[in-house]
Amino acid sequence: MYRVFEALDELVAIVEEARGIPPTRSCIVPRGDVLELLDDVRDALPGELDDAQDVLDHRDKIVGDARTGAEATVTAANEQARTTIEKARAEADRILADAKAHADRMVAEATTHADRLVATAQAEADRVIADGNAEYDELTGRAQVDADRAIQAGKDSYERSVADGKAEQARLVAQTEVVRAAHAESARLIDGAQAEADRVRAECDDYVDEQMADFDGKLAALGETLATTRRTITRGRQHMRGGQAPEYPEYAADHRR
Repeated sequence: MYRVFEALDELVAIVEEARGIPPTRSCIVPRGDVLELLDDVRDALPGELDDAQDVLDHRDKIVGDARTGAEATVTAANEQARTTIEKARAEADRILADAKAHADRMVAEATTHADRLVATAQAEADRVIADGNAEYDELTGRAQVDADRAIQAGKDSYERSVADGKAEQARLVAQTEVVRAAHAESARLIDGAQAEADRVRAECDDYVDEQMADFDGKLAALGETLATTRRTITRGRQHMRGGQAPEYPEYAADHRR
């Protein structure tokens, strides 16, 4: 390249020192020296200039190929991002459906268990009431028989009937107390069964609330994962548009750790 500049300087010196042709601005230069210097310039020019000229000649084709490749890359990236988003949305819908089905199944099982406990308590209360009524009827019938016997005995002897009647009256009063006690016991059993059913229902409600709270936490974690995925895809698009290498997504970094 140094010889190129040197030859050009010599050409300038020859032209400046050449004899002019009045009255024109033309001059007479030695043809052989000028041609020799031009050959030196041509030989000294690097081959890269020819390559550069070839690049300039094919510039439009190279730019077109580069633009086509870039558009294909962007299209492929957009398609991949769309596919990733669709897969993430489908997975989120599946997880949500599974969680809802699980929660519905747990609520149904808890409701069935509570209904079964209430039905069992109600059946036990009905049985206690039926036993109390049977015992009451039995005691009442026995008292009626004893009263009839006492009345018949009173017809035989008034004095003895009065004494026996008083004794029988005292005994009937005692039996009435037994019936009352039976009713009180049945009422106590019914109240206990109802309280137990209320307790079981409250425990079921607490269990369902805990499961729903856990489900809400999982949904929140899923929403954060989706938001992270969306940000990663957005950054990937920006890096591809800017010609930079894409960064690893946040969830991929977490997985490597």
